[in-house]
Amino acid sequence: MESGFAKPQAYGGIIIIIVLTGVAGFIGSNLADRLLREGHTVIGVDNFLTGSSANMDNLLRSPNFEFIEHDVIFPLVIEGPVDWVMHFASPASPPKYLAFPIETMRVSSEGTMHLLHLAKEKQAGFFLASTSEIYGNPSVHPQPESYYGNVNSVGARSCYNEAKRYAEAITYWMNRIYGIPVRVIRIFNTFGPKMDLNDGRVITNFINQILAKQNLTIYGDGRQTRSFQYIDDLLEGIVRLMSTAYERPVNLGNPEEVTILEVAELLKELMKSNAQIEFLPLPEDDPRRRKPDITVSRTIMAWEPAISLREALTRTIHYYQGQYIH
Repeated sequence: MESGFAKPQAYGGIIIIIVLTGVAGFIGSNLADRLLREGHTVIGVDNFLTGSSANMDNLLRSPNFEFIEHDVIFPLVIEGPVDWVMHFASPASPPKYLAFPIETMRVSSEGTMHLLHLAKEKQAGFFLASTSEIYGNPSVHPQPESYYGNVNSVGARSCYNEAKRYAEAITYWMNRIYGIPVRVIRIFNTFGPKMDLNDGRVITNFINQILAKQNLTIYGDGRQTRSFQYIDDLLEGIVRLMSTAYERPVNLGNPEEVTILEVAELLKELMKSNAQIEFLPLPEDDPRRRKPDITVSRTIMAWEPAISLREALTRTIHYYQGQYIH
């Protein structure tokens, strides 16, 4: 169908108005901070299901930030013009989405639909934060955007990965039918300041356990791999994609693959810890390997991670040592 949309305002060179869901979460709050520092107006939306109001403390001091407490499974009403609707709301760590499985599915299904209609109403671009989880337990390695995935639709993780697969599908059908300009990123393991130390992700688990002088818990034998990127690298990829006209999915992740055991040993070294490692059973559907093919991001926007794992962990440790209360 012929689109009646104007090209969405590019990120660079002009002040834009952005509706950002999940603004009290780890990625959302860091993204809002960057957008505000660069002069843009951010209308942040969150229902605090898993987000933290403390993550917004610095945002609320900005005259260009407005906060709306709202659950996006219900329609969102925004007065005035909007250039981009950016959907980053969802529980994103296994303990959180397993604690709220129905809410997780609804925010990526009904929530995505409502926000697409908001973008349509405002003649705005729509930006979807998807996930590497849509690849499931991959049989192709590394994973390019063309890989369809190996997902258990009735497994323990299905509430998250199937919801994100649906979100991508409805985003592209609204793009085809109504011409809504869209951008879709598939985020691989990301860490940094403002992560919840108790959210159950591997790096925060290890940091929390070392700070509390506990043993480090590894699920499985520790030889499973992940590819960890620092939050600042992810944010750079997001804003670069906003400045392109590319509408297909884009992997944003670090192609440097490391084992969970290597991460544990590096954190012990950096934090000068002699913690012991305790091995526990591997959860259902936990992928053995996860590594992005970032050929697309390198080609369309010259993006790749710039911050090494050692440097990223050092920055993150410094942040949490300042925050930690015994």
